[in-house]
Amino acid sequence: MSRMIQLLILLSAPLALLVAAFVVDRTFSAAEDGENYDYVVRFDLPSVDAPVDLPRVDGPADASRPLVVIDPGHGGFDPGAGTRDVREKTVALRIAQAIRDRLLAGGGIRVALTRDTDRFVSLQDRPDIARRLNADLFISIHADSAESDQARGASVYVLSRKGSSEAAERFAARENGADRINGVSLSDANENVGAILLDLSQRGTQADSTELADLMLRELRAEDVGLHHDRIELAALAVLKAPDIPSILFETGYINNPQDQAFLRSAKGRKVLADATARAVRIYLARKAGV
Repeated sequence: MSRMIQLLILLSAPLALLVAAFVVDRTFSAAEDGENYDYVVRFDLPSVDAPVDLPRVDGPADASRPLVVIDPGHGGFDPGAGTRDVREKTVALRIAQAIRDRLLAGGGIRVALTRDTDRFVSLQDRPDIARRLNADLFISIHADSAESDQARGASVYVLSRKGSSEAAERFAARENGADRINGVSLSDANENVGAILLDLSQRGTQADSTELADLMLRELRAEDVGLHHDRIELAALAVLKAPDIPSILFETGYINNPQDQAFLRSAKGRKVLADATARAVRIYLARKAGV
């Protein structure tokens, strides 16, 4: 190798190091500024005490019209029951949307969904949305699962200190754990249920919840929807803790049962469930209005 080439190599080495340092510095600066990199996302986390944004209310502009808040269970990083291909959060949202559309089509009722996209809403925020909207009814939509794929049928739950069965208590424990990640609670949803029940008793809301649940079961039977138990289920469900709003949890079926799953995922199945729910709601509201 000639002396000229050796000299050029020696002179170019420091220059190469300077160029490399400049490129690295610009790369990190761009990443820090969020420029030229699609994967750099900046957002502000809300305060722990900040209330969730209120959803859109559809239906008549008249605020005196009754308002029904429908709550599609789970969402976002919390998929609920099911498998990779069939998630409870997706099934619940589609059924909730079908119920909303059926209620709106009948006129005279306002409707809001706690979520209308695949996003997480804490257990604490779900009934709080209904309270802040001054709702007349709160209906939480879910799809159950069991160890055996033989379990099937719909269920309707109302709030109670003690579950109506061991299975109901296991269900409540599972649903109330939806606000936990690796055992860490994301909300205050596990507060003393006894205090809630006292308030429910004082306001008569528990009786109204039971009346709506009875109507739901009646209308489901009329639509020939199979019931898991032919009675109202009782459970200490955190999502039903709104003390001044009649609230029920509607388990639409068992997502791990092939027959139930096919029904819940079909347009026909969603229509049947929406029709039954809409009739129950309208009958309940008519009774309360003295019609």
